[in-house]
Amino acid sequence: MNDKAGSLVQTILGLPIFRSEWVLYLLIALSLASIAVMIERWYFYQKRSIDIAEVRDAMTRSLDKGDFSGAATVLQQHDSLETNVVLVGLKAYQKGPESVEDLIAGSLGQERARYERRLGFLATLASNAPYIGLFGTVLGIVRSFRDLASNMTDASASVMSGIAEALVATAVGLLVAIPAVIAYNVFRGRVKSSVTDCQMLSRILLSQLKSVDTRPAGAE
Repeated sequence: MNDKAGSLVQTILGLPIFRSEWVLYLLIALSLASIAVMIERWYFYQKRSIDIAEVRDAMTRSLDKGDFSGAATVLQQHDSLETNVVLVGLKAYQKGPESVEDLIAGSLGQERARYERRLGFLATLASNAPYIGLFGTVLGIVRSFRDLASNMTDASASVMSGIAEALVATAVGLLVAIPAVIAYNVFRGRVKSSVTDCQMLSRILLSQLKSVDTRPAGAE
């Protein structure tokens, strides 16, 4: 029975999945994918970066004059979360502040999803890359002890060399995870800042709508 169990273990350990090399290749592929996501998200945010103070002042000037079309023109000049969300409400200003607030809330969810796209990948990679590296290390150690059991000559050197190689997987896993954590936190902060600015512009619009009756005569 023991011989059969030992034979089964040796057969399992001989499978390709129990070789640590594929873990390194996987981590390298994930690292390249994370770098691509970081570059794409950075370009996305840079392209949609706006001077919020300038947009706010221009929109406020138009709203103070009752020029809602002019305020819409100001927002249409930009493709950003802040301007796109407020523009949806501004185009429906005649429906009243309550309807505008609902439209803004719905549009904010849609735009936020666009801004947070692919950030989940970075978060998942940041959380799991060290475990993938640790898995590769465990496989490497198991393989080292298997080699030790089959060849006791120069055992200490064989084990130490195998463990040293196995630990590379853990180091690579951490190397992949750390930049992903940093990028995720930076991008999440960028999204949060845009949402805050959007809420500020929305409040300006809603306060203006509440201060005057913008609905057509006879509207209920």
